[in-house]
Amino acid sequence: MLGMAMTLRLSDEETALLRRQAEREGRSMHEVVRLAIQERIARQDHADRVQRAARRVATQHHEILDRLKNA
Repeated sequence: MLGMAMTLRLSDEETALLRRQAEREGRSMHEVVRLAIQERIARQDHADRVQRAARRVATQHHEILDRLKNA
């Protein structure tokens, strides 16, 4: 499946860092950028899920958590 094409403007320093990383991984710069985007989104999705779970636990167990806090 073909996706959207886009232009990514990087500074010279960012380009050099990306090129070095691509060489280090044996990948194209394009693939390194794609994987970095996927990893960033996955990390944020995970952080969101953890935050929702923590809120749910705090809500469901607020009485015992208050008792522990005051013990």
